[in-house]
Amino acid sequence: MDGKMLARLGAVVFVAVTVVATALELTRKEDRSAIPSVGQSEAGSADSLRGDLIRCRELGEAGTRDPACLRIWAENRRRFLAPAPPAIDRPEAR
Repeated sequence: MDGKMLARLGAVVFVAVTVVATALELTRKEDRSAIPSVGQSEAGSADSLRGDLIRCRELGEAGTRDPACLRIWAENRRRFLAPAPPAIDRPEAR
């Protein structure tokens, strides 16, 4: 077998494997609507600020003109950039 024939055989095998993998993926019978998306799971388990941030993120460019989103982002910056509370000095155990 020469190199050309081996390259063609490899290409045919690659295409065949790709077609089979695609067919298997398309015929899977999973209920994809039952699997929550990342945004939905975060919004359900987090506080209201996180849910609002996710909503504003999903708005995309329109979020930059939304007064509610501007207020939410300002609150998020305030929380993130706020100085850390002072450490509590505990007496050392002896």
